[in-house]
Amino acid sequence: MKGTHKHYKWEVLALLWMAYLLNQADRQVFNTVLPAIRDSLGIGDTEVGLIATIFNLCYAFMVPFGGMAGDRLSRKWVTTIAILFWSVATMFTGLATGVVMLILLRSVATGGGEAFFGPANYSLLGQYHTDTRARAMSIHQTSYYVGVILAGWLAGHIADKLGWEYSFIIFGAAGIVWGIVMAIRLKDKKDANEGGSESVAAPSDEKKPGIFDGFKTVFTTPTALVLTIGFSGFIFVITGYMTWVPAFLQEEFGQTQAAAGFNSMFWTYVAAFAGVLLAGTLSDKIAVRDRKVRMVIQGVGLILGAAFLFFVDGSMALWLIYFCFAGWGFFRAFFDANIYTVLYDVTPARLHASCSSALITTGFAVGALAPVILGAMKESMGSLSATFPVLGAVWIVCGILMLVVSKTNYQKDYDKINKSL
Repeated sequence: MKGTHKHYKWEVLALLWMAYLLNQADRQVFNTVLPAIRDSLGIGDTEVGLIATIFNLCYAFMVPFGGMAGDRLSRKWVTTIAILFWSVATMFTGLATGVVMLILLRSVATGGGEAFFGPANYSLLGQYHTDTRARAMSIHQTSYYVGVILAGWLAGHIADKLGWEYSFIIFGAAGIVWGIVMAIRLKDKKDANEGGSESVAAPSDEKKPGIFDGFKTVFTTPTALVLTIGFSGFIFVITGYMTWVPAFLQEEFGQTQAAAGFNSMFWTYVAAFAGVLLAGTLSDKIAVRDRKVRMVIQGVGLILGAAFLFFVDGSMALWLIYFCFAGWGFFRAFFDANIYTVLYDVTPARLHASCSSALITTGFAVGALAPVILGAMKESMGSLSATFPVLGAVWIVCGILMLVVSKTNYQKDYDKINKSL
């Protein structure tokens, strides 16, 4: 059977890679055409930031239900139905005529649909890849970078030529097509002995995971807790960056929507593409001797990435701005490459989707505040330049905390989980 073929795990990676690309492209469409939406509907920066904030809050609120579904139900169908649901909502976002419709379609419908995708997506990939997990997760993460670059350029180009509405319609239609492909090709991994260490369902003598089981595990495991704190700071900075940097380039440097959408993402994520592959490969190789190196790589990535944010300013030469974007992107990928590998190292396999949802919920609940906070700061100070050092400081604090806990708790938490197996 196709699902049990020894090479099928790489097809699973390819299927989920494209799904995640569309997931991230779908989010970046809004950020790219944000100024056009603002001008078309006559709303302010704080209101626009509020739409992005409500999206992330809805996403964070629904993720625990997505995690529970991922541990209880078919992960194939959870991911497939999720992509179909959010893609339909994205298409209808192009028909929005006011803030209320944007909130309902963009924040509630799209955010809710995406919330069911993440936990099942990562846990299904983790099932198929055990000894190649960090490498597979790193390759999978490159779809994020390609997605935001593609959406940054293509959505802006579509908006310049046809109007911002068509950016949502076209990307939503692409998601529907890929959802159909996944329904045909994607398979659940039900046999734990076929290249993996976990099965879809919990053993019959164990109760099925509850909605709070993942939170309890994450918040009582020091390594997972600090990873979640680091992830929250990570998402706060990225959400603020991705929401407002296209507008920063349009307003400070007079770039078109297509140019700003492309340049705000291209330099960052081409560098991140290289960084995540390097970090994932190093992580798998060195972790054979010392597992805590995964978290050390993450902490170092946050600290070095933060350094570049302190220099971003609207008065700089444009090539220096792009250099800072690239440096930030390269080192942020060090964190990206190891998020779920670290989490799965210190949490029970049967709760991986639920623990993923706890991590994602907390991270996006915190990150949801970034767009509206930066929008308010922009309105009060007249520029986004002053917000970049604030974002850098957040990462430095999180990076130091992760370095400390990698030394004090990582191996203990890993041994505790593996002794209980």
